[in-house]
Amino acid sequence: MNQEKNKALIALKTSKGQIEGIIKMIEDERYCVDVSNQIVAAQALLKKANMLILKQHVHHCVKDAVKQDNADEKIDEIIEVLSKIMDR
Repeated sequence: MNQEKNKALIALKTSKGQIEGIIKMIEDERYCVDVSNQIVAAQALLKKANMLILKQHVHHCVKDAVKQDNADEKIDEIIEVLSKIMDR
């Protein structure tokens, strides 16, 4: 596993723990703003993980496709993902 994927995995595992904590906060009827702040923190980790995965994809899959003069599909995939990210 390369460095980007490993960092993404760590961020995802951390966000999983945060989400479990958020569920417990809601069950314990904790203050809504505190819950919301934790949700924002989990979203940031998910965004970080996504960017790390995309970085790995560009540096490996897209780079290989460019070398093989077959990059159009990979570029279209990246554009599609980026459009989803930007629509949020």
